[in-house]
Amino acid sequence: MSCDDVSLLYIHGFNSSPLSAKAQQMRQYFVDRGQGDRIIIPALSPSPRLAMAQLEAEIAGAGPVALLGSSLGGFYATWLAQHHELKAALVNPAVRPWALLDNAPGEMANYHTGESYRFERSWLDELRHYEITDILHPENLLLLQQTGDETLDWHDAWDYYADSHVYRGIGGSHAFDDFDAFIPLVLRFCGISLAV
Repeated sequence: MSCDDVSLLYIHGFNSSPLSAKAQQMRQYFVDRGQGDRIIIPALSPSPRLAMAQLEAEIAGAGPVALLGSSLGGFYATWLAQHHELKAALVNPAVRPWALLDNAPGEMANYHTGESYRFERSWLDELRHYEITDILHPENLLLLQQTGDETLDWHDAWDYYADSHVYRGIGGSHAFDDFDAFIPLVLRFCGISLAV
């Protein structure tokens, strides 16, 4: 498998979409290099079970692939990387999302699309189903963490991914400030070359 063959599967976070800033930055980076067909950014169901079924289908149909997950997408990417032996870059990932979402309101609307839906309490159990208690191949994971994350406690990911490749930036935000500057690092780690 050469670096010219690997595609990137971008996994957005909870209540987000392919319209998020990082997703659009990644798409544009590939498009600008004439490689737009090598990035996959699905719009995921808010149901964890359905979202993971979507992601499993994308992996099955993509050929060689690496993962980039943000927030809840980082949680999903961790499970997928372990079960499919894939490389994954994780941006301010959620470690125990069922705890974070325990107080989620019943009625929600997607940040980007405005689509409304009802948060189902059963989704918390679905999330627990995808917990990885022991990371078997930490060398396959790259953690990109900023301590200014206003949504998640960065200590959780810092401890959980301690044996992985890690970058800790002081300050920043949950959205991960200046993400575009890290795109070359993400692609190099994932074994993706966009040379034309």
